[in-house]
Amino acid sequence: MNKFESRYAQSPKEVKQMDTATLRDNFLIENVFEANQVNLTLSHFDRYIVGGAMPVDQKIALPNPDDLKANYFLERRELGIINVGGKAIVTADGEKYELDYKEALYIGKGTKEVFFESATPGEAAKLYINSAPAHHTYPSKKVSKAEAEIVELGTPETANHRIINKLLVNSVLPTCQLQMGMTELKSGSVWNTMPAHTHDRRMEAYFYFEVPKGQSVCHFMGQPQETRHIWMQSDQAVISPNWSIHSGAGTSNYTFIWGMAGENLDYGDMDHCAITELR
Repeated sequence: MNKFESRYAQSPKEVKQMDTATLRDNFLIENVFEANQVNLTLSHFDRYIVGGAMPVDQKIALPNPDDLKANYFLERRELGIINVGGKAIVTADGEKYELDYKEALYIGKGTKEVFFESATPGEAAKLYINSAPAHHTYPSKKVSKAEAEIVELGTPETANHRIINKLLVNSVLPTCQLQMGMTELKSGSVWNTMPAHTHDRRMEAYFYFEVPKGQSVCHFMGQPQETRHIWMQSDQAVISPNWSIHSGAGTSNYTFIWGMAGENLDYGDMDHCAITELR
């Protein structure tokens, strides 16, 4: 049984009044992966969908939730996938793509059938999914880590030394509005996206993984002068509104996947927040 959830957008005024449980209910996605299921969460921020497919011992299909009012899931959408589990096989309208750990796949608008399966018995694939509305068809394409645009940022002294892998971005392949990538923190570094920023023309979602057992990540959100935090575990995702910062600090190093959508494809379009001005 697949799961689908729809969440309304929230304003900064509403978020200021939220207690811990309400904040988590609105923004945290706790169960991204469940065996032989596709779990999807639709955010009304830019109609963005976050989810996961985990084929353990059977081939599973990308569903078409009634809430989309579409003949098939990708009738008016594009899809991005990054594999965070065992080797996967994704079949899109009969075309097969093999995805190793941390490899990505873009599937364009108009693809009618998508299936997920694990390539190796006993090593379940875990396919992290992001989807955004699309109004043009671009070719489906696999992107390996070797094909990604790589940026190294931060320093050990500020505990934010990290490698940014731009995988499904317009400098690597054409998309309508979806952009996805992966940031790997170096040993000894714990801060991501610090200094923090906002970007009013696009929302974002983070998926944290490779968080060691017994460790956690504290994700920060909210307006720069009205921040809130959400404690997160490995294999969990969080929705970030366009008016919100999106930053985090872990009790160890970790990796996270970022996905974005909106009217802007300029990766560098950010309104930076001075660290000393955060509240």
